[in-house]
Amino acid sequence: MDEQWFENFKVQLDQYYAWPALYTFKFIVPTGKEAELKTLFHNHTTTERPSKKGNYTSVTVDVMAPNSEAVVEFYKAATKIEGIVAL
Repeated sequence: MDEQWFENFKVQLDQYYAWPALYTFKFIVPTGKEAELKTLFHNHTTTERPSKKGNYTSVTVDVMAPNSEAVVEFYKAATKIEGIVAL
């Protein structure tokens, strides 16, 4: 994801949400990387579900975001985790 993608995403978020708003993040991470992702959301409750074979874990986090910038910053931080997929 490049900077232009994030800028376009931010515009879409601002069109859809009235801030502050509850935003649901959904990620798929290789099993064992959940803790790394959870450190980004240390003040929020996460829900985890392992894949059928146990190779991946689905992580869902609900965050009361003050604005679209905050959402984009979470995604930018998450992209640094190797093997992560943002849904």
